[in-house]
Amino acid sequence: MKRLPAGLYAITCENRSRGRKNLEVVKEMLEAGIEVLQYREKENKTIREKYLECKEIAKMTKDYGVIFIVNDNVDIAMAVDADGVHIGQDDLPVSEVRKLVGSDKIIGLSTHNEKQANMALSEDIDYIGVGPIFKTDTKQTEPVGLGYLEYVVKNISLPFVAIGGIKEYNIDEVLLRGAKTVALVTEITESVDIKDKIKKLRKKLKDFKII
Repeated sequence: MKRLPAGLYAITCENRSRGRKNLEVVKEMLEAGIEVLQYREKENKTIREKYLECKEIAKMTKDYGVIFIVNDNVDIAMAVDADGVHIGQDDLPVSEVRKLVGSDKIIGLSTHNEKQANMALSEDIDYIGVGPIFKTDTKQTEPVGLGYLEYVVKNISLPFVAIGGIKEYNIDEVLLRGAKTVALVTEITESVDIKDKIKKLRKKLKDFKII
């Protein structure tokens, strides 16, 4: 079974990609050397449109040896044989998702506080999302701050990805506190030069000897 690797966890966001389509952005991300790619599409796309995009992305990520996670849509993740699925606190229960995807797929679960993180320890999941660390306009959730990240590093044994408002200028704060896998959305998708942005972010991770 594939596990969540240390490194950059990139997330799609077509309506914040400078007019570029998801597939174009994903290609740039993969060529720049990201470790994980999550397809997250909240805008007005049909299930069929999402499926067709994910089907193509599944092929691309396989070619590059990158882990492919589908957000929310368990059915699409299964249909395109993605590596896993990421769900939120209000989605299907983890136990039901595990029944659907089987034992060999990755399941990630968003958490926003200490109680949710501790409850996740008893779930059949492979990693948790920790955040949003900083303020972000891609989510309505209020930022949880660096304190929650510090708590998880010290008290939760599950692998985790730090997420929420993380940028090139503040990623050091997250890495200093022990994050090994870091998710970024608009910092990458809104970049004029995606490859250059990822190169700079990867240098930060290398400086901390994470990758």
